[in-house]
Amino acid sequence: MTADALTVRDLRVHYHTPVGPIKAVDGVSFTVHESERFGLVGESGSGKTTAAFAILQLTKPPARIESGSVMLDGTDLVRLSEDELRSKRFSEIALIPQGAMNSLNPVIRINEQMADVIRAHDKSTSKAEARRRVGDALERVGLKREVADKFPHELSGGMKQRVCIAMAITLKPKIIVADEPTSALDVVTQRQVMETLASVQKMLGASLILVGHDMGLMAQFVDRIGVMYAGRLVEVAPVADLFQEPLHPYSRLLISSLPSLETKGNFKGIPGIAPSLRRLPPGCPFNPRCPSAMPQCTTIEPTLVEVRPGRWVSCHLY
Repeated sequence: MTADALTVRDLRVHYHTPVGPIKAVDGVSFTVHESERFGLVGESGSGKTTAAFAILQLTKPPARIESGSVMLDGTDLVRLSEDELRSKRFSEIALIPQGAMNSLNPVIRINEQMADVIRAHDKSTSKAEARRRVGDALERVGLKREVADKFPHELSGGMKQRVCIAMAITLKPKIIVADEPTSALDVVTQRQVMETLASVQKMLGASLILVGHDMGLMAQFVDRIGVMYAGRLVEVAPVADLFQEPLHPYSRLLISSLPSLETKGNFKGIPGIAPSLRRLPPGCPFNPRCPSAMPQCTTIEPTLVEVRPGRWVSCHLY
């Protein structure tokens, strides 16, 4: 039986605004197994990135974690102090941020930025040793050691993203959280970055949480997938099962909207728009857009339940 690397239970994150709380993440629960690639997917505003940042305890005001737990090796990250969290980040759980252009300091060389990560966890590390480890990490992601002497603006978008991957794996973490790591990259570079990420994840034996909205990318890359809508998980399933037989109506519509080489015609979208997280409809949040809505969908909120082995769905149809 596969061991669990990370367990998220009833995670709730609210943005506190003058007009009231916005429930960006509302009772999300899932487990990531050892060496597994787990995908979190959904439309913009579904709460997937907020959930990822809450797992890493990187939420900033007005966002606040209201309740829930994030268990890593028997430790609840939600309960740790900031100093304790600093010792966990990069060494046990690391982030590959969205948009490498904005996450690297433009006026500091790559070597200094990556060496800071190493020395923050081991102040006795010499400059020579830190430089050697930086070079090793860069080579693992397919970059030359000389890249360490460059400024971020001297690198292409794909190279900057690889630097972010190298920085995340420098201390060999057990969990890597990748927040849309291929955004703003062309399709060829996207594939190269994802192949690099797959290679280093396999080399480390780490677990990976991939956050994004590209269902095609998820289909090629992850082992299991969690579909989010309006701050909640509506379906969790092995990726092959989800694409062969999506159970939740939202999952079905997401997959049917993907372009195909086999079928020609007009693209199908999902009718309506995602609801405001401040004023969710009563019952199931998806009911105003759902082609399978029933009377109880407008009054009773469904819960995420296991309807088949490994298949979790939040829908009154089941």
